[in-house]
Formats: sequence, structure tokens, C-alpha cells
Amino acid sequence: MRQIDLISSEWLDLLFEDRNKEYGAYVIRQDTGKRNLWAIVSLGVVLAMGIGVYYGTHAYATYKKAHPTYEEVITLIDLGTKEEPKIEKPKVNIEEPERVLDNVINSIKFVAPRIVKDDEANPEDMLRSQDEVMHSTVAIGSIEVTNGSDKGEVMRHHDAIAQTEPKPVEEEKVIDVVEHMPVFPGGVSELMAYLSKNIRYPVICQETGIQGRVVCQFIVERDGSISNIKVVRSVDPNLDKEAVRVLKAMPHWIPGMQNGRAVRVRYNLPVTFRLQ
Repeated sequence: MRQIDLISSEWLDLLFEDRNKEYGAYVIRQDTGKRNLWAIVSLGVVLAMGIGVYYGTHAYATYKKAHPTYEEVITLIDLGTKEEPKIEKPKVNIEEPERVLDNVINSIKFVAPRIVKDDEANPEDMLRSQDEVMHSTVAIGSIEVTNGSDKGEVMRHHDAIAQTEPKPVEEEKVIDVVEHMPVFPGGVSELMAYLSKNIRYPVICQETGIQGRVVCQFIVERDGSISNIKVVRSVDPNLDKEAVRVLKAMPHWIPGMQNGRAVRVRYNLPVTFRLQ
């Protein structure tokens, strides 16, 4: 007897030879081969998916182990008060330029009427009588001139030689603590967001597992710019270099204020690098 393929329907014809094929069992068994084939194919697909999931999970775990993630922890110290300093705009007084007069005419001083006590009256500010003004042959001005000439110009207050005060020399001294400490634009939250966005953990430090806190020191100038950046506590040259790079690219700060004036302030900013 030759071997019969169970998937085909030959065995069914052999089994129902000389029998009633209209019987329901014959009709049902006609699709047995197809059902067996689908069962074998479905089992193979499920088995292949299971093997794929196993090897995919194993490969992902290996990748995560070889590429650890990290987090940057930034510690801020001595940020001072959160109150933003009020910078008053200096008042600009527009004055007429001083004139140099060759000929100055004699003049009497015009005095505006003002009621004061007798002991507070200034003889130079005494009000002239109407007759004295009407019969005077000299001009009327803001300054009384008696040693001038009959021809020339009337001298005004700002025509006199004024004693100019020397301009105050800006202090170059660097202060550690002031009334209003320098503030990053937007405050602490914006400073943390800026550092988190711009700092890039060096790859070589990730691979070797180097982490720690780098403390940087810089000066916030009177105009808010950053200068004299240096590392006062080092962890690794690569981490130090990255921290200095980000600080150099920082925007201008709101400068520190002392006695209503912007001053130079020394500032310390520690940045912590930590692998997760």
C-alpha cells in the first residue's frame, strides 16, 4: 500500500469507496486538508513572532546597557533676592552752550517779586523801584553788571564761567555681595532652562563614567556682560571646558546694584554632571 498525503483528499475517496458520499461526514472531511494546512501555517507564524520578540527584547536590553542615559543636575547658589532692581533713567538737562562775550553792557538785575522775612532778605535780591527802573540808562538782565561798557551784549547766568565738577570715576572694584545681586533674564527658572538646553555631556566622560560638580566663577559687569570666567573647582578637563563654553555664550544679565548704581559683582555658579 503506497503512502497517502493526509493533506490531500485521496484518503477520503478511499475511505468512502462504495459508500454513500452524500452523507455529511464526507462533506465535512473534504476541508480537513485545508484546515490542517492553515493550522500548520498559523503555528509557524506565531512561533516566528515569539522568536522575533525574544531576540528584539534581548537586543534592546544590550543597547541600553551599552548606551546609558544621563541627567544633568544644576545646583545654583547665592542667587540673591528675586526682586528685580529698578534702574532709574538719569535726567538729562539741556543747557544752552556758554558764550564768550567780548563786550558786556552794564545791566541791573531783574528780581521777581517774592515775600520773605526781613532777616532772610538778600540785599542783592531787593526789588528795584519803578522810578529807578524807568530812569535807568542801563539794560535789565538776570545778572547785575557794573564794570561793563555802554555797548555790547547783556550777560546771562550761563554766560558766566562755571566751575565744572569733575566726572566721577567709575569704580573698577569687584564686589562679592551687593544690595541687589545680578539676575539672569527671566530669573532662576530661565537660567536652569538655558543651562539644561545648551550643556552637552562630553561623550568621553559618559563612556568612562566621569561625573561630578564643576564650580565656575565669573564677573557680571555693569552692563550685564559676563567676563573673567574661570573654574575654581575642577572635576575633569572635558567637563570644565563644557561648563566654560556654555557660560561664555550666556546672554547679558541684569547687573547688580549698590546705592542705586550698577556695579561689578563676582558670581559663583556650580554645575553638576551626573550619569543616571
